[in-house]
Amino acid sequence: MPDMDVALKDAMQIDGAIGVALVDYTSGMALGIAGGTKDFDLTVAAAGNTDVVRAKLRAMEMLQLRDEIEDILVTLGEQYHLIRPLKARSGKGLFLYLALSKSRANLALARHQLRRIEEAIDV
Repeated sequence: MPDMDVALKDAMQIDGAIGVALVDYTSGMALGIAGGTKDFDLTVAAAGNTDVVRAKLRAMEMLQLRDEIEDILVTLGEQYHLIRPLKARSGKGLFLYLALSKSRANLALARHQLRRIEEAIDV
């Protein structure tokens, strides 16, 4: 099982990866970050996407859906943003956040690779 740093480096190997973060959605804090640019602050993005996860969980609760989030996709004009909650007990309350360049990424393959990383990560 890869540790957090190895998992983040693996995620940066996904075609089109701009940046990745492991985020605690109870606090909004990024526990680990790889990549990013001077114009794309992963710490700010991680905190903002915490609200996305919380909103989806609230909606599921209000709808009484007895299910779990596999991933959340936000499609922008030039980027894909993937949010993947960790399912292992040790990762409860955490999610992987991956930003991809739309022109360089294969979305289906990126989702598959991020799922593989999420399943193997040891937090």
